[in-house]
Amino acid sequence: KPAQSYIALISTAILSSPEKKLLLSDIYQWIMDNYPYFKNKEKSWRNSVRHNLSLNECFVKAGRSDNGKGHFWAIHPANLEDFAKGDYHRRRARR
Repeated sequence: KPAQSYIALISTAILSSPEKKLLLSDIYQWIMDNYPYFKNKEKSWRNSVRHNLSLNECFVKAGRSDNGKGHFWAIHPANLEDFAKGDYHRRRARR
């Protein structure tokens, strides 16, 4: 199992995308591609990803997908600099 928290995994996935935003399905795919541990696991880890996206203020919805199904997820601007440096301690966005 990866040593990183779900916040770290999700943030790294989002930051790795050219637009710095991803759909939920793309976040799942990035995690499975980069951490084979999750490929053969039960799907319960996906609930943890959804929970972290909706619960933590550091993640924000960033518009709807082109087909209208689902939202893009991004990192709140107040957290971008810290997360890019690998510092995931401040999860609350300063607003």
